[in-house]
Amino acid sequence: MLAMTAAALVSIAETWYVGYLGTLPLAGMALVFPLVMLQQMLSAGSMGGGITSAISRALGANDLEKANALVLHAAIIAVSIGAFFTLLFSVFGHAIFSAMGGQGEALTECLSYAHIVFLGSVSIWLTNAFAAVIRGSGNMRVPSKILLLAALLQVLLSGLLGLGWGPVPRFGMAGIASGVLIAFTASAVYFFLYLRSEGSKLKLSLTTRLSGPLFMDILKVGAMSSISTLLTVATILILTKLVSNFGPEALAGYGIGTRLEFLLVPITFAFGVACLPMVGMALGAKMVERAKRVAWTGALMACLLVGFIGLLVTVWPGLWSNIYTDNDQVLHTASQYFQWVGPCYGFFALGLCLYFASQGAGKLIGPIMAGTVRLVLVIVGGIWLTQNNGSVAQMFGLIALGMVSYGVLTAIAVWKTNWAR
Repeated sequence: MLAMTAAALVSIAETWYVGYLGTLPLAGMALVFPLVMLQQMLSAGSMGGGITSAISRALGANDLEKANALVLHAAIIAVSIGAFFTLLFSVFGHAIFSAMGGQGEALTECLSYAHIVFLGSVSIWLTNAFAAVIRGSGNMRVPSKILLLAALLQVLLSGLLGLGWGPVPRFGMAGIASGVLIAFTASAVYFFLYLRSEGSKLKLSLTTRLSGPLFMDILKVGAMSSISTLLTVATILILTKLVSNFGPEALAGYGIGTRLEFLLVPITFAFGVACLPMVGMALGAKMVERAKRVAWTGALMACLLVGFIGLLVTVWPGLWSNIYTDNDQVLHTASQYFQWVGPCYGFFALGLCLYFASQGAGKLIGPIMAGTVRLVLVIVGGIWLTQNNGSVAQMFGLIALGMVSYGVLTAIAVWKTNWAR
């Protein structure tokens, strides 16, 4: 949880650095940030979950040889997808960000950041793949420690190179992106050396014979999980667009609320990635009842903790909102948001944690369908509200309904799905 929260705080620090550079760099960052986060979610949550799931199931079945073979297959998948991201944004970056609305100096600042940060895509994918491998063996300490140190290194280097502290010249957006590149490259190298050392339970052997079924063992979960990630990103983008129709104050209030959610997701993610290998190992050992018990225990813990935070901001929204603004209208909108959505945070945490547990079981149809229902609900309801003079409070109520539906439907899917097959 500490490592995941630190990673979230890095984004806040990075945004502060960019804001210090000026309005145009901040606009450029707004363009590139969703795609940077998409890469992180795909590499750490989606494909990383597929890697952890495959390795933990192999270890649960007491097949150490297969688990070790999966390490190289995971690395090859990470390098391949990372290279694709680098090639995509090196060749088509200008066209992609122009299509997203970037123009003029804001587009130039965006590309200054994007060209360097996506140059490090292989390092980002390898870091998250190797961390997923080590988690699959039940070792949470090593990946959490290294990811925490990488986050601290990124904050230091991004500030040093981006803002030019002391005798170091200011490199602007390129310098901030260089902090990301260096931090993830260092962590990828460390994980590589660790998996080649005697201290690691699993070993990375570069002479392992490659096997199609082993690639599929990872991809059948990782690819399905990627669908869920794309649904989540699509939901966020559509909601932002719909809320913007109610004016800048509504959008600002919504933004304050989503900033809190951005910090709550890593808490749920921490419980989820703990459940994932425990579920996989239990099912690999044919202990279906234990796997389900792990899933429900982790999900309920996440639900209670995140739900408690949600209730706090429902009753005292100023605890969070007053950090960002003193504008009375924006504070009122943020208060409305928390009154509707705050009580529902626990449902979202329940669904998200059960989604990670389902990765360990390789049973993702139910959680993906729940995410699809949430997306459709937001699109249909949001369009109806904007066309029928709905209020911003009603839009926030729709967001709350989407969270509840996601949590309840995911829980029903896990309860009904037979994990023994």
